[in-house]
Amino acid sequence: MEERHLIIGLGNPGPRYAGTRHNIGFLVLDVLAARIGGPFKAHKANADVVEGRLAGQPVVLVKPRSFMNDSGGPAVGVARFYKIPVEDVIVVHDELDLPFEAVRLKRGGGEGGHNGVRSVAASFASKDFARVRLGIGRPPGRQDPADYVLRDFSSAERKHLPVFLEHAADAVEAILSDGLVAAQNSYN
Repeated sequence: MEERHLIIGLGNPGPRYAGTRHNIGFLVLDVLAARIGGPFKAHKANADVVEGRLAGQPVVLVKPRSFMNDSGGPAVGVARFYKIPVEDVIVVHDELDLPFEAVRLKRGGGEGGHNGVRSVAASFASKDFARVRLGIGRPPGRQDPADYVLRDFSSAERKHLPVFLEHAADAVEAILSDGLVAAQNSYN
């Protein structure tokens, strides 16, 4: 049986958050789901999932239906259902400490203050998952980072967003086809 990968996009549910910076993980999973050609369907683990193939590999895309800070429960529930070990998990999330449009790949490490990543690591009792970190930049002036991430992208950012999302989806596929180290050499 082929090894299956779990790709988790981090975001917040509902239309209120749909276009916010914090939901870029969900937006990338929407691009990947379109590439698979399948719709998201409800899963009993409080998540929406799509099963299919990317880069020739079997995958399960996961968008937790919980809020960002509680993403780990649904994510680990889906992983257990499909019997996918943490080493075959890829988490796609926003990153304040990277400039807008930057894509960085890594495995493990700290959470960098990201509560969604912290929740996933705590629920898996491991930090040994791959991460696709997507730069959203720092807030301007003295704007609170918590407020900034829950705001919609600026009009200038929205012009570049479709290309950014495709580039991020390509990075996920590169991890699947070439492995993390080779993908890092191409994207970092």
